[in-house]
Amino acid sequence: MNYDTVMQLALERGFYFPSCEIYADAQAGFWEYGPSGVSIKTKFIELWRRELLRRDGMLEIDGSQIMSKSVFEASGHLASFADPVVRCISCKLNYRVDKLIYEQTKIEIPESSDLVEFDKIVTEKNIRCPKCKGEFERTRKFNMMFKVEIGPEAEAAYLRPETCQSIFVDFPRLFKTMRGKLPLGVAQIGKSFRNEISPRQSLLRLREFYQAEIEVFCNPTKLNELERFEEVKNTVIRLWIDNSLKSMTCQEAVESGIIPNKFVAYYLGLLTEFYERTGIDVTKSRFRRLGEKEKAFYASVAFDFEVQTTIGWLELVACNYRSDYDLMSHATKSREKFEVIDEEQKVLPHVFEISMGIDRSLYTILEHGLREEKEHDRTVLSIKPYLAPIHVGVLSLVKKDGLKEKTDEIFMKIKRKYDAFLDHSGAIGRRYRRLDEVGAPFAITVDHQTLQDETVTLRRRDSMAQERIKISDLDSVLSKEVSFP
Repeated sequence: MNYDTVMQLALERGFYFPSCEIYADAQAGFWEYGPSGVSIKTKFIELWRRELLRRDGMLEIDGSQIMSKSVFEASGHLASFADPVVRCISCKLNYRVDKLIYEQTKIEIPESSDLVEFDKIVTEKNIRCPKCKGEFERTRKFNMMFKVEIGPEAEAAYLRPETCQSIFVDFPRLFKTMRGKLPLGVAQIGKSFRNEISPRQSLLRLREFYQAEIEVFCNPTKLNELERFEEVKNTVIRLWIDNSLKSMTCQEAVESGIIPNKFVAYYLGLLTEFYERTGIDVTKSRFRRLGEKEKAFYASVAFDFEVQTTIGWLELVACNYRSDYDLMSHATKSREKFEVIDEEQKVLPHVFEISMGIDRSLYTILEHGLREEKEHDRTVLSIKPYLAPIHVGVLSLVKKDGLKEKTDEIFMKIKRKYDAFLDHSGAIGRRYRRLDEVGAPFAITVDHQTLQDETVTLRRRDSMAQERIKISDLDSVLSKEVSFP
């Protein structure tokens, strides 16, 4: 399956579609989730909460999407959160220059490189505008934050470009009121906003997108004293180091020095186990350690969790050891105290970040789960049952002889506990195929035998196997299959 096939499924089965698509002035980079998309996104987030937040005893907040100018002065975003851009002299179109260079020459140059380096390559390789073949102006920096004006005096504020700043500025209050103890994870789900130069490929590069952010506050002198490391020490992670892939346990990664300490290894192990449970093929994944020029300006050590798709390696999670950059910056700017007491020691916590792109993760789940079975003339979205937008279809073989009424009765009994879909119309085979496409793991068919012995046919999506079960057993069977692990 490729990107175009996933895109077709998304549009036809209500997963996602362009925002404001009926108007000619609709802007790129804004997408809507349809009913199927909302359902799978909600389940993905609940799995994230179960496998990361609850497992690790983290706190969750819900911060404001609009934040003051001072926040982003302290964080460095006003000065540093910018992409290198060139504009065509002839047609005035703007392009992100590092992407343009790669597309035309296959030369990879980090986006944080000096502007003169970009200009040098553009000149030497005679890179021209893809649209009109015109020459470019000199490279400049373009800040990607959306500026907003607050109140009648139009005071400057910004839509957040990442969800983590709320966590940092709230840290002193959270640690005090929630009786915090290091290490302490604080998380939030929410939207972030980036004025991308050329958003494209639906959920993969957006101007308004969902993040699942985790910031773990820790004592930097105790990074190898994490007892919970025992839970993941034998978890195998795939590391891309020096242009080669190395598969090893978390324990081996720490002992070899590839991962600097048990603290970082523990969270990379947790992340790997989480994505295994999403159904993404983790044999097509890797943690790629970023070089000095690739890292974000606030990171001292950085790994990107990437997954292979038909359009290349896709970054799903940024894992950054931010040291004390954020808390120190906000303490200096606000003149508030961010130090805490950890076992009678006063410490300014360091931060390890797990910044997850929800939209990209959902796209990858769809691509890895979608397959065509030509021998059965069907397209199947074979995703984990607990993530499926519809758990079960409830179908009547025909609408007469009392079958419709019996089907409605069964549907009414289960619809509040499961995501169920009621369907009376069309050939039964065609109805099965529609459920296969949207990923429903089960279908219940009510036929004439149902009226005689209170049994129904239960069909399984992946194997297409069918079995007769009692209506009274439906709840126990479905509950076991679609419950979270």
